Amino acid sequence: MKSIDPSQLSDRENYKFLTGSVIPRPVAFVTSLTKEGILNAAPFSYFNVVCSSPPLISVSVQRSNGNPKDTARNAMEAGEFVVHISDESYVEAINKTAASLPPDESEVELASLTPVDSTAVGVPGLREANIRLECVLDQSIPLGGTSENPACDLLIGRIVHYHIKDELYEEGRIDAAGLKPVSRLAGNNYSRLGDVFTLERPK
Repeated sequence: MKSIDPSQLSDRENYKFLTGSVIPRPVAFVTSLTKEGILNAAPFSYFNVVCSSPPLISVSVQRSNGNPKDTARNAMEAGEFVVHISDESYVEAINKTAASLPPDESEVELASLTPVDSTAVGVPGLREANIRLECVLDQSIPLGGTSENPACDLLIGRIVHYHIKDELYEEGRIDAAGLKPVSRLAGNNYSRLGDVFTLERPK
């Protein structure tokens, strides 16, 4: 077995190792508002559940040359954002929003997505998503890099409202096969849900 010291790897090499090993990763498709009211959207695969009481999720937004990206900056300034669960029905549009646009241009318009009013926050969601999570910012934690120049902003969002397509929700459970979620692998590769198997948890 190969043994590697991450301190001997470049940032890019560590990135490749992590994104090729920690797979599949769910994709958070996040909308946020600039101070000028521009609706931004971007996908992030450093995303997961933190807690269910209250419902908290985490999205790690890597910085660019030490500067917070639009999503992190908008979320920190407005104190709210919306996370959409990425699925096969609109994954190509999601991919389009990964383009590097200036803050005053909307990825939502670029990808021809449809804004829809949220219930509990001021940031619009997107009609194309089958699941939307309206969030207020619980914490924003700069991590990595150095104290003067962090590598990322970890956004902890407290979910204040759920939206889910009617036919995907029954008796408190979500139909994963019907949702058709997509996840990130390494490079330009994505994955579908695939085969599902069951293991009984030990008591």
